[in-house]
Amino acid sequence: MSTTAVEILLQTLPDSPGVYQFYDKDGKILYVGKAKNLKKRVSSYFNKQHDNGKTRVLVRKIEDIKHIVVPTETDALLLENNLIKKYQPRYNVLLKDDKSYPWLCIKKERFPRIFSTRRVIRDGSEYFGPYTNIRTIRTLLELIKGLYPLRTCNYDLSKPKVNAGKYKVCLEYHLGNCKGPCEGLQTEEEYNTQIRAIREILKGNFKDSLHTFRERMKAYAEDMQFEEAQKIKEKLEVLENYQAKSTIVNPKISNVDVFSIVSDDSYGYVNFLQLSYGAIIRAHTIEMKKKLEESDEELLELAITELRQRFHSRSREIYVPFPVEVSPEVKVTVPKLGDKKRLLELSERNARFYRQERFKQTKITDPDRHVNRIMTQMKQDLRLKQEPRHIECFDNSNIQGTNPVAACVVFKDGKPSKKDYRHFNIKTVEGPDDFASMEEVVFRRYKRLVEEGQSLPQLIVIDGGKGQLSSALKSLDILGLRGKIAIIGIAKRLEEIYYPGDSVPLYLDKKSETLKIIQHLRNEAHRFGITFHRNKRSNAALDTELTNIEGVGDKTAEELLKEFRSVKRIKEAELGDISKVIGQAKARKIYDYFHP
Repeated sequence: MSTTAVEILLQTLPDSPGVYQFYDKDGKILYVGKAKNLKKRVSSYFNKQHDNGKTRVLVRKIEDIKHIVVPTETDALLLENNLIKKYQPRYNVLLKDDKSYPWLCIKKERFPRIFSTRRVIRDGSEYFGPYTNIRTIRTLLELIKGLYPLRTCNYDLSKPKVNAGKYKVCLEYHLGNCKGPCEGLQTEEEYNTQIRAIREILKGNFKDSLHTFRERMKAYAEDMQFEEAQKIKEKLEVLENYQAKSTIVNPKISNVDVFSIVSDDSYGYVNFLQLSYGAIIRAHTIEMKKKLEESDEELLELAITELRQRFHSRSREIYVPFPVEVSPEVKVTVPKLGDKKRLLELSERNARFYRQERFKQTKITDPDRHVNRIMTQMKQDLRLKQEPRHIECFDNSNIQGTNPVAACVVFKDGKPSKKDYRHFNIKTVEGPDDFASMEEVVFRRYKRLVEEGQSLPQLIVIDGGKGQLSSALKSLDILGLRGKIAIIGIAKRLEEIYYPGDSVPLYLDKKSETLKIIQHLRNEAHRFGITFHRNKRSNAALDTELTNIEGVGDKTAEELLKEFRSVKRIKEAELGDISKVIGQAKARKIYDYFHP
């Protein structure tokens, strides 16, 4: 990978948890790593000197970098573990199967046991996890043991054997940790009720259990059994602080392909996750250029066929966001809830991140394409007849009704064109009247552009709601420009977009690039106007104090300020110092004024 390509990639990586993969020139995977922040971690390989020789060799060999975005750092750790085991990269420490992360198992048997294990056996038992910290499992087992008395023996508690009295209760029964199902002292229905509650806890759903134990704690307290109530309270605190299992792995989801798509007017981005025995073993995203305004369904169907062929997938089931037509041998599932839905959301997140990165890369490598895309998107979002290549935004500034001014900022191709910014002193309006001021400024601006034969904008943005917009429209009507230039108003409170003659505002997606550009316009106009207003007030204050002195005009005041920089310094200056600037006669008047 060239230095330039690396630099571009590093600029566009997300600041999110995930797993990164380094590849050599032959496409062979060199290294898999996890990161709390992908951008910072991957960048560290290229922007600092490494003492370790192997690391320096690794960096020299890197020709391609891929990454997978995940929700949390824990998910990144689990995914890294799966990918290292799958690909065994040369520069990773190899992970042996006996070092797998632990699970919690609800055994498929009569009166099920619950225990930790590092082996997933496909016998119908339920597995929860994996967990990156064995202390979490111990805490959970202690919690479960404290809340629900379950058996710990490995007896076969089939009905015939229990009825025949083959087993006797053990010490756990006498300690109150088990209710003796081995002797038929606990019904299967009661035991399974406990298992259902535990299953919900392991899934992260504590609502029913919390309610049950709060009631139990309350009952203990009312019976003055405060020690028992405190024990329940401590268990409740552990339960409330417990976090649900990872979304990355579920052993029930075996040999499945997950596909998702995000798109815009020109391109579709399809992400592919390949799962084997519940673990993600491959992630890949492709960009598809639209030719004939293809729908998301058409693009996704085409991508599914291409990606399954490219990666030789033999999975008999796929998860997708909506129904698609594929081979009749493949089962199509549209997940609605649970782990399947979370996997689809993970795929969609990776597709969105890939799209954002491509935008950033295009902005650097192909600015024309980036601008064209932005303009097309704005035209569509704002329902315009033509692309807003030239936009002008107006804002009024008058603080406490003094020195009313206005600002006009200009954006071309979505970027500020500061040489075209203009200030306006309000001339025809008395007092703080924003509506009349807006009418005056818009009229003066476009009257001048028309008279001088300059190009008009495709879009005018008015900083304000319906009232400001109506005032600007009056000026366009007088000039005969209404309908020739699109005009909108943006209200500050909820970022509503108002159109002429339409009382119902448009609300843009808060994350949309169109809204961001309009907000940038509005903020620039406000900043530019406020700066001009402050300068005008400051100069007015200075000029007033000096020019109030008899015999001192604007020119004298300007010479003094140029020399002394402030009125305060003029007040403190000696008579001789002032005389050197403006002469003895005027200096005496100023000195006497400040030293009566």
